[in-house]
Amino acid sequence: MTESVEPRTQDLGYEEARDALVDVVRRLEAGGVTLEESLALWERGEALATRCEQWLAGARARVETAASGADRGPE
Repeated sequence: MTESVEPRTQDLGYEEARDALVDVVRRLEAGGVTLEESLALWERGEALATRCEQWLAGARARVETAASGADRGPE
């Protein structure tokens, strides 16, 4: 059995994490994996979803900071 080496979740950009999460969901929905593999996929999916949320929260904070700066006008 060949094991794939997956990058650490914290090293992934948003698009990479999102695409990997889509793949995990697809694999889980397709079935045909052992319980152990299903649990590993679930755990990977949870970590990827958390990483996506971190990226989105960071982006949201940057937009809010930029918007609050724009509200003040030129100084």
